Amino acid sequence: MIALIVAHFALAACAGPLVHRLGRRAFVVLALPPAAATVWALTRWNTAASGGADTWSWEWIPDYGVALDLRLDALAELMVLLAAGVGALVLLYCASYFTDDTPQLGRFAGNLLAFAGTMLALVLADDLITLYVFWELTTVFSYLLIGHGSEHRHSRRSALQALVVTTLGGLAMLVGFLILGQAAGTYRISAIVADPPEATLAVSVAIVLVLCGALSKSAIWPFSMWLPNAMAAPTPVSAYLHAAAMVKAGIYLVARLAPAFADVPVWKPVVLVLGGATMLLGGWRALRLNDLKLVLAYGTVSQLGFLTLLAGTGNRDAALAAVAMILAHAFFKAPLFLVTGIVDHAAGTRDLRKLSGVGRSLPYVAGVAVLAAASMAALPPLLGFASKEAAFEALLHGSAADRWALAVTVAGSALTTAYTLRFVWGAFARKPGVPDTPVHRVGWAFLAPPALLAVLGLVLGPGVGWTDRLLGAYADTFPAEGKPYHLALWHGFGTALLLSALAWAAGAVIFLCRAQVTRLSRRIAWPTADSVFGHLLLGQERLALQVTGFIQRGSLSVYLATTLLVMLAGQFAVLVVDTPWNGAVRPRLWDNPLQGAVAALTCAAALLCLTVRRRMKAVVLAGLTGYGAALLFVVQGAPDLALTQFCVETVSMIVFVLVLRRMPVHFQETVSTWRRAARIPMALAAAATIGVGVWVAAAARTAEPAG
Repeated sequence: MIALIVAHFALAACAGPLVHRLGRRAFVVLALPPAAATVWALTRWNTAASGGADTWSWEWIPDYGVALDLRLDALAELMVLLAAGVGALVLLYCASYFTDDTPQLGRFAGNLLAFAGTMLALVLADDLITLYVFWELTTVFSYLLIGHGSEHRHSRRSALQALVVTTLGGLAMLVGFLILGQAAGTYRISAIVADPPEATLAVSVAIVLVLCGALSKSAIWPFSMWLPNAMAAPTPVSAYLHAAAMVKAGIYLVARLAPAFADVPVWKPVVLVLGGATMLLGGWRALRLNDLKLVLAYGTVSQLGFLTLLAGTGNRDAALAAVAMILAHAFFKAPLFLVTGIVDHAAGTRDLRKLSGVGRSLPYVAGVAVLAAASMAALPPLLGFASKEAAFEALLHGSAADRWALAVTVAGSALTTAYTLRFVWGAFARKPGVPDTPVHRVGWAFLAPPALLAVLGLVLGPGVGWTDRLLGAYADTFPAEGKPYHLALWHGFGTALLLSALAWAAGAVIFLCRAQVTRLSRRIAWPTADSVFGHLLLGQERLALQVTGFIQRGSLSVYLATTLLVMLAGQFAVLVVDTPWNGAVRPRLWDNPLQGAVAALTCAAALLCLTVRRRMKAVVLAGLTGYGAALLFVVQGAPDLALTQFCVETVSMIVFVLVLRRMPVHFQETVSTWRRAARIPMALAAAATIGVGVWVAAAARTAEPAG
C-alpha cells in the first residue's frame, strides 16, 4: 500500500522532465502507478469481499497516539478501484486531449498524478489525523489543477473559491476529529466505528463539524457553488476530480462514519435534508444552462446530494444502494465529461445552442455518450438502473423520514431524466434553424477511455450481482432489518419499478416543456450561491480594511497602550483567580532592608522620567533605573549579574548619547493634558502589575536556590 502511494508522488516529481522529453506521450508513463494500484486492488477483491482487511501501520507521533494507519476493507476497495482505475484512464485520455505545445503541461501532469496518489492515500487512511492530512492535500492539488489556466481571471477566482470553501469545511472537520478522538480514546477509524463513543453533547457537536467538512468537499448545499465554477479547469480535471475522485471524498467519509453515528440525533436531519435539497436544486439549475460542462456540473451536484442522502440514511439496504450508486456514478459521469471534451475539441464549442448534427458527424462519440447518459437516467439494462432500483427499494421500506426522502428522490430522478435528455439533445441532435456544426475527426485513442467506462456501466448492469458480495460486505456493517436486499438487474414488477417509470415519464414531460420550464426557472430564480459568495468575500475584505485602518493607526503609543492593557487585564485576572494570598505563597517585602532603599530610589528615577522635556536628562534617568536593578543584584549576592547589567547600561547610555547629539535637545512631540493624564496611570498600573506578578512568582519558589 505504502509503496503504491509513494510511487505516485515519486513519478509526479519526475513529470516535468518526462513531458519535456516525451511530450504528451508522457501521460502514458504517468498512468502506470494508478494502473498498478488498480491491479493490486483487484488482487485483494476476495479478501475485502469476505469481510477481511489488509492493514499497514507506522507510529507517526506516538506521544499523542497519532499513527500512519492504512486499511483496505470493502469500502476502501471500491474507492481505490474508482480513484486509481478512473485516474489511469483519465491520464491516458490526456495524451490525446492536450498538444505538445500546451503551456505548463509538465506541471499539470505532475499535479494530476500527485492528486491521484493523495486520493488513494485518503481512502486507505485508517487514522483521523492521517485522513485529514491527505484531505487537505487534495484541496491543495485541486486548487492547482482548477487554476491551471492562471492567465484567466475566472480560473484564478474559481480555484480560490474551491480552496476557501473546502478548506473552511476541512478546518471545522479537524476540530470534530479531535473531539471524536478524545471522546473515543483513539484516532483509529476502524476502532471508532467498531466501538463508537456515547452520543454526548460533545460527540454531537463533533459530528456536525465533521459533516461540515464532508458536505463542503462534496459540494452539498449551501457549499455547492464551488463545483460548477471549477469547470474552468481542463476537462480531464472535471472528469476525474469532480466526477470520480475529489467530490466522492465527502461521500466516502459519510459512508465510513455512518455505521457508527447514523443513530446520533443530529445526523439524519442534516444528511437527509441537505442531501435532498441539493438533489432538487442542482437538477433544477441544470435545466436552464447552455454550456454542456455546466449542465453536467449541476447534474453532478444533484447526484452528490442523492449519494449523501443514501449514504447517511443509516440502514443496511440504503448503504448497499449508496455504494452501488457511487460505482454507477463514476461509470456514467466521468465518460460524459470526457465526451464533452471530445465534442469541444472536434466542434470548437460546448454551447448546446450552437451545436447541431454532431451525432451524425461523430456517431461513435454519440453512441458512447448515449450509453453513459442512459445509465445516468437509470434506464435498463445499465448499472444506473440497478443501483437506482436498490435505492428506491431501500427507502420504500424504511422509516417515515426515509419515505419523505423517497419522494424527494423520485422528484430528483425526474429532473435527472430531464437534464440527461437535454444534454444528449443539445450535444448531438440536429436542431431546426441551426446549421450543422463542422467537426474534426476523432481518433480511437481519444475515445477509448470514455468508451471503456461506458461499456463497464453496460456490462455491470446485468452483471451487478458480481459486485454484490463486495458491496454487501460494507452494507453488512449496518444492522439488518428483515431480509437483506441483494443487487440484481431485475427484481420483477413492483413499486420500485413503478416509481422509476414515473420518474422517466415526468422527466420526459419536463424536457418536452423545456422552454416553459426555462422561463419559469429564471422567473423564480433566487440569487445564485456564487453571487452570495462574491458579496460575502467583498464584504469581508471591506471589513478587514476598516478594522485594519482602525487598529493599525501608525501610532507607537497606541500600540504600546493596547499591549499594556491586554497584559494588564490578563495578569490581573491571573492574580485574582489564583488567590496566592490565601495559599502557601506568602511574599516578603525584602530579604534585606537595603533592597527596599535601592528599589525606592530606582522607582523615583523612573517616575522622574515622566516629567522631563530634555532628551539627555531622560536618557540619564532611564539609565539610573538600570543601575538600580544592578545594585539590587549586588545586594542579593549576584556580582556576575550585576557586572553584566552595569556593562549593558553603560554601553546603552553611550550609544544613546552619541545618537542624541544629532537630535533636538527637547522632545518634539506635543502631548495634550488629557493624553498625559491617561498615559501616566496606565504606565504605573502596568508596572505595578508586573512588579506584583514577579514578586509573587519569586515567593512561590519551593526548590532550594542553586547558589
